[in-house]
Amino acid sequence: MKVTLVVTAVIIAAASLVASHFLVRDLADEERKRMEIWAEAMHTLSTADGDTDLNLVLKVLEENNTIPVIVTDDKGNVQTYRNVSLKAENAADSMAEASHKAAAMRGQKRTIKVQIGASQNDYLLVCYDDSLLLTRLAYYPYIQLGIVMLFVVIAIFALLTSKKAEQNKVWVGLSKETAHQLGTPISSLMAWTEILRETYPDDELIPEMDKDVKRLQLIADRFSKIGSTPERKKVLLQECLEHVVDYMNRRTSQKVQITYSIDELPQITQPNQLPLPGDEQGAEVTVLVNPQLFEWVFENLCKNAVDAMEGKGSITIHAVPTASGVNIDVTDTGKGIEKKNIKNVFRPGFTTKKRGWGLGLSLAKRIIEDYHHGSIYVLSSQVGVGTTFRIEI
Repeated sequence: MKVTLVVTAVIIAAASLVASHFLVRDLADEERKRMEIWAEAMHTLSTADGDTDLNLVLKVLEENNTIPVIVTDDKGNVQTYRNVSLKAENAADSMAEASHKAAAMRGQKRTIKVQIGASQNDYLLVCYDDSLLLTRLAYYPYIQLGIVMLFVVIAIFALLTSKKAEQNKVWVGLSKETAHQLGTPISSLMAWTEILRETYPDDELIPEMDKDVKRLQLIADRFSKIGSTPERKKVLLQECLEHVVDYMNRRTSQKVQITYSIDELPQITQPNQLPLPGDEQGAEVTVLVNPQLFEWVFENLCKNAVDAMEGKGSITIHAVPTASGVNIDVTDTGKGIEKKNIKNVFRPGFTTKKRGWGLGLSLAKRIIEDYHHGSIYVLSSQVGVGTTFRIEI
């Protein structure tokens, strides 16, 4: 659709420019012929004797009400002018201004020589310019082109907005339906876990099963929050990152090392970054977030990083409190992102993996930007070296 709109606009603009060019050329030729007739009338008037009928001559001269014309002698002195707008306030300045405009017309070779005597130097020079109608017509196609391009830009913007809104509805509907479908089996699993705990109270596997069931419940809760405004609260950044690192370390290869660090708070703090009691470095840093969704963002980034490293490497999460919030960098030692793909990594459906829906980073962007009013972007990436994502919140 976008290509069709652009091609249509180009065709309309090209056709308009071509048609206007030929029309302006034909009108210019017509005005040239009219000025030749006008110059002939001037010649007749200048050489008339007592027996010459000047009615037709004067009629021709008077009927020119659109074409600017200035008549000069062989020395360039202005003899008369018609349809010329002058800004001077007195006669002397008006003649000087008219002489200047006549010189400009001569420079454009818009002149007709009228011989009035036997000598070659005894003549009048009729200088003329385009009429106001012809001037407006020459600019018209460019104005039309601008209007067409404005229409195309508005149409494309409306199309993209509509498409994005439709995509958002699909993702929100898919998320809520997923949460709804997970609800029933999770409830059943929770009940079965309680039965197993009562039947086998000393079994060491049941607590781990209970953790996984609660994890499923958390995932369903996250999906249910997509599309609605989640409740935010002040939480310790250290706790959020500990949960993420602990969860990912227990579910990834031992060849993958995931660590985090938090710098100390600056002296200036903001409402979403308040000091809390604690002696550990970084323990006092808090953020105003929805913990479930906020941790989900880091889990998505870490999972993508693990896939990019093919099960071997390191992931570093480094938080730097600032005067306006917190900057958190997630760095991996994976295969990196090609430059042509960096601008598409957050687009819904985009993925370089053989398996996957391409929704993880899209949801992460929505969570950070729409729900937490922050930003997430690729800070740096080098093929074969690794990638760093930055979250500003």
